[in-house]
Amino acid sequence: MLFKTAGKQFFPGLSQTPILGLGQVYTWESTLSVKLATAAQLQTVANTMTMAFAADPFNRWYLAEADRYLEHFPKIVEALATPAIAAEACYLTDNHGGAAIWYPPGVTLDEALAGEIFGNVVPAEIGDTFFKVMEAFDTYHPHDDDCWYLPLIGVDAGMQGKGLGGTLMNHVVTLLDEKGALGYLESSNPQNIPLYQRYGFEIMGRIEFEGAPLVTPMLRPRSN
Repeated sequence: MLFKTAGKQFFPGLSQTPILGLGQVYTWESTLSVKLATAAQLQTVANTMTMAFAADPFNRWYLAEADRYLEHFPKIVEALATPAIAAEACYLTDNHGGAAIWYPPGVTLDEALAGEIFGNVVPAEIGDTFFKVMEAFDTYHPHDDDCWYLPLIGVDAGMQGKGLGGTLMNHVVTLLDEKGALGYLESSNPQNIPLYQRYGFEIMGRIEFEGAPLVTPMLRPRSN
């Protein structure tokens, strides 16, 4: 998920934004709006996320072959999105180029379902390492009763660099600030960390196991 793009100032719609560690980064200012995804749009959410995560280091680690990725990843997204849609916390940009799956406090993916899904798709030779990563996720994941969790956010690869990721992030972090609530996510791609930092997320640590891509847990503190 590359939500930023290098560019020149004379390109229309381009703004210059300082991001920690990168100096001045040019980002498109999106004029798109964000809407709640409905149950009828579950497949749309899955399609958008599948296009967004096609080069994601972590998800392509356990779904390395293209045919396996295209067969299984949409089903994983559908499972993750279903509780969020029911909780009215799954979002699409109005051009369907970007999507975000949030879990408000109290909303989770059923553990038995998660075990069944990943148990069927993770290759046996990396299974032990994969589930160690999952256990580390839970170690970092705050269990506060006001914590919003972001399992997935993505922008179709053909629409990246146009501000859709920022539009999706801004939509919910504004809500978090209004509620004074925590936000939590795991970044499966180091290239996305500056975007999350821009919206107030801070690095909590590093989840690293031999043979597995780096995953970075991040927390957005409550607003004062």
